[in-house]
Amino acid sequence: MKIIVGVTGASGTIYARRLLERLIPSSAVSEIALIVTDNGKAVAEYEGEAFPESDKIRIADNHSMFDATASGSADYDAMVVIPCSMGTLGRIASGVSTDLMCRAADVMLKERRRLILCTRETPLSLIHIKNMERVTLAGGIILPASPSFYSRPASLEELCDTVVERVIAHAGVDAPHFQWIGK
Repeated sequence: MKIIVGVTGASGTIYARRLLERLIPSSAVSEIALIVTDNGKAVAEYEGEAFPESDKIRIADNHSMFDATASGSADYDAMVVIPCSMGTLGRIASGVSTDLMCRAADVMLKERRRLILCTRETPLSLIHIKNMERVTLAGGIILPASPSFYSRPASLEELCDTVVERVIAHAGVDAPHFQWIGK
């Protein structure tokens, strides 16, 4: 699989780092195109997060529309924007491709491929909710970064992994994950 991972300036860069750390060792993943907005870089630095390095990761310049991720013929299988700011959500919902992040998301929607937006905002305004609806109606998946507690996470990373595992499953990557079986 070829996957695009986008990182915006919403708080929660740990989710992106943990996703990359889970995708890198997966034999199902051959390439990860990493797009990070300028605000995404600033927030990552502020939150003390660094992205892992790997031969599988290819950094894509968010300011260049000549990257392969801007074309449907590049055949990426899935795109995850994690965390996804409300501004990025709004631009994607409106089809406004002013940067590579939004163009790549637009390509995923037009090609009917998996687009997962891990929104990170609370509370939500009606504008946010309507934008989520528009993306959903266009075929995207809104997967809020809302961790679960069923697995009884013992650390912040384990708590974040409850979201990351859901992202991986929705992206179509076969990987071990917690499954709720009830009592």
